[in-house]
Amino acid sequence: MNKITVKIDGMMCGMCEAHICDTIRSAFPDAKKVSASRKSGEATFLYDGAVDEEALKKAIADTGYTFVSLSSEEYKKRGLFGR
Repeated sequence: MNKITVKIDGMMCGMCEAHICDTIRSAFPDAKKVSASRKSGEATFLYDGAVDEEALKKAIADTGYTFVSLSSEEYKKRGLFGR
């Protein structure tokens, strides 16, 4: 499982965050824990496998926002006590 972080320009309000989350869920139905933050200008989600960056870039552009960058790191689930 990978944690995907997408930098996005153009989010101004809570509805913008919701649009980005809906866009990611539509483009990648297997995405988990999708969230977006207008303050940090990014969206994050968990995904098993590689993300098609071009498909994500197009989906975000089609909603009127600007894709800036994408980064991926291995996600390790933590237990109840942070182990």
